[in-house]
Amino acid sequence: MELQFFGAAQTVTGSMHLLTVNGKKILLDCGLYQGKRYEAIEKNKNLPFAPTSIDVLVLSHAHIDHSGNLPLLVKGGFKGDIVCTHATQDLASVMLRDSAHIQEKDAEFASKINAKKGLPPFEPLYVMADAEACMSQFVGIGYERPFQLTPEVRVTFVDAGHILGSAIAILDINHNGEEKRLVYTGDLGRNDLPIIKDPVRVKETDYFITESTYGNREHEPIHDMKAQVKRVVSETIGRGGKIIVPAFSVGRTQELVYVLHELLNEGQLPEIPIYVDSPLSVNITEVFRRHAECFDEETREAFLNDHQDPFGFYRLRYVRHVEESRKLNELNEPCIIISASGMCEAGRILHHLRNNIQDTRNTILVVGYMAENTLGRRIVERRDMIKIFGESLPLRAHVEIMDGFSAHAGRSELLNYFDQLDKKRLNQVFIVHGEPSSSEALAQAMQDKGFANVAIPQRGQSFKL
Repeated sequence: MELQFFGAAQTVTGSMHLLTVNGKKILLDCGLYQGKRYEAIEKNKNLPFAPTSIDVLVLSHAHIDHSGNLPLLVKGGFKGDIVCTHATQDLASVMLRDSAHIQEKDAEFASKINAKKGLPPFEPLYVMADAEACMSQFVGIGYERPFQLTPEVRVTFVDAGHILGSAIAILDINHNGEEKRLVYTGDLGRNDLPIIKDPVRVKETDYFITESTYGNREHEPIHDMKAQVKRVVSETIGRGGKIIVPAFSVGRTQELVYVLHELLNEGQLPEIPIYVDSPLSVNITEVFRRHAECFDEETREAFLNDHQDPFGFYRLRYVRHVEESRKLNELNEPCIIISASGMCEAGRILHHLRNNIQDTRNTILVVGYMAENTLGRRIVERRDMIKIFGESLPLRAHVEIMDGFSAHAGRSELLNYFDQLDKKRLNQVFIVHGEPSSSEALAQAMQDKGFANVAIPQRGQSFKL
């Protein structure tokens, strides 16, 4: 048995880990690397292995940094199953098509620039047909329903509590007559997040791969989120401004809408129009409505017993068409605009930022993680000047950061989850999906708690199990 790390190794993007058992190759996730443009292009288009060599793929969840390079893998000749939960399958169907659309539009724009320089056209990483072909290889299974990946390996998914359909993958391996277990957390969620269930605790494993996104810092308490949203919205309305929210289309948008619904129902906010300006978010919300089996008791109560739709209340409007989106920039009264992408790297959020970032009445509300070298990170750092569409603009709007909305476990939440692991059985811990400072801090904390053999793999590094 061998485990090799090709993505999210000392970084937070491009998750891709390869398990080999008796010659059979099982790929855990196949995500897009996101970062500096040309570095990302090179890493994404040059897979570090032959796609035809992979026998089967296990997908932890639908976020693009875990699923986004699946169309290229299939385009390159991968013929095996892509195994995930039912909700992840439905989310990926929407998100991979959206990713292909972005690839095509980016290539079209870059090709126009190349043409002016006498250079050849820019080729997209993959196109819509590749994303659609990829979906034919998906196999959806339910939580806690064992599935045989290879003659020696079966996988069981339990809820990771990160986004709808997210899973901790438990791989039980019969290796030369001996039973071994490898657990891959994917992205580990938090207890008491709105809408979805809490992460399931796994106690017994021989090998453990964990994320470390927030391995060196804590989140604000989840129960403070409503009060913080109320404060920010009320203060901005008082200034006569708009609240611009870059938000991930999966999870974050729905959570924020859910909280706003509660606040308005409770009379804690004045009447204010709310716009979700992202076709992807609209489609994702429809997937949420189809998967009530993933909801926690409170959300199920609202949907099934009270006959309410927390994602479709009367003050909320979903914006699909470009013309409607443009009209939002003409609004002079206070409103809330929630738009993708979550890290401000693409999509309609760029237009809303460009039109609102210079007004001191407005607020940019950051509710998600902003990776290094992204526009979102520069806003979080409150740089004096922000470049959007090649134009440098002064950042005069208020910037509010709410870590309480994060779908990733914070440092103490990670360590609390690890406390229930059986240290006597555990042979090795692998820490991935974190910037070096986060991974190193988490590794030190685990060693202080008595965990032996904690490794932070480098890209391409392999380990014999």
